[in-house]
Amino acid sequence: MSLVFCENTRGFTRVAVVVSKKVEKTAVGRNRIRRRIYEVIRKNFDLIPSRRDYIFVVYNGDVVNMPFSELEKVLGELVAESKVCYNNK
Repeated sequence: MSLVFCENTRGFTRVAVVVSKKVEKTAVGRNRIRRRIYEVIRKNFDLIPSRRDYIFVVYNGDVVNMPFSELEKVLGELVAESKVCYNNK
């Protein structure tokens, strides 16, 4: 996965998850990946600074079978690596 972010002037945070057909052929599978990532973001939303746009790009379909705790860890590491997060959680 990768994370792209930039400042916005809207005054609130926007988040998008992009999953290509190359990753998962069915719409059901792509939507499941999106829902799982959105849930991790929702649970940990207070760690993400506001007034930015975030785009999570998924390159691998292993997210479908990944345990939720591991997915939280992977996304947390991704945000920490990008240095967008104020605290190192």
